[in-house]
Amino acid sequence: MSEGGRELAVLLIEDDPVIGAEAVVGLRGHGMRVTHVLTGADGLRRHPDADVVLLDLGLPDLEGTEVCRRIRERSDVPIIVLSARDREVDRVEALDLGADDYLVKPYGVREVVARVNAVLRRHTADTLRLEVGPLHLDRRSHRVTLAGQPLHLTLKEFALLAALMEQPGTVQERTRLLDTVWQPGWHGAGRTLDVHVASLRRKLGPDWIVTVRGLGFQLDDPTRDAAPRDQ
Repeated sequence: MSEGGRELAVLLIEDDPVIGAEAVVGLRGHGMRVTHVLTGADGLRRHPDADVVLLDLGLPDLEGTEVCRRIRERSDVPIIVLSARDREVDRVEALDLGADDYLVKPYGVREVVARVNAVLRRHTADTLRLEVGPLHLDRRSHRVTLAGQPLHLTLKEFALLAALMEQPGTVQERTRLLDTVWQPGWHGAGRTLDVHVASLRRKLGPDWIVTVRGLGFQLDDPTRDAAPRDQ
């Protein structure tokens, strides 16, 4: 299985080495690249590299629900809980904390693969279209509109805006933006990012992108708190 021409990266957080080893073999047999860790702490460290997280709840260091909560605070990576706990309250808690699906052990590898495919389809559909107030971005059509009016962006401007819109109201570090929009470890002209931000500000308006000194940039919707005018 591949995503965009590359192997799908799966992070399996499972403390039982036997269950984990069986899952790794099965998932790799379906063309997935699997990283298996035994603790919640290792899962929290490794999740940024994953396309999908498969999460057990009974971990030796952190409760799986706490791992789910912390991952969801930082990322929208799809999370599927794989647990022996089959009570409704456990399923509801995990889903409320941000899990995308819940599968009770024992499970078959083909069912896990089917669940992975399903959450990725939903996730892809969601991430193809980004909306922050009146600002809309559609990756499929490569179209951006602000209050219904089209904006004409370069390829890099479009990619930069998409990266900022994925986490509105959150500071995006300069290094992360450079890695996302250009390439990891890119060491081009130091002001390239600033030049593209300045160009986006001219097209969006000066208040959409906020500079956070020493860290990076943050996308805010300046229309959100605008008081309505008296009629």
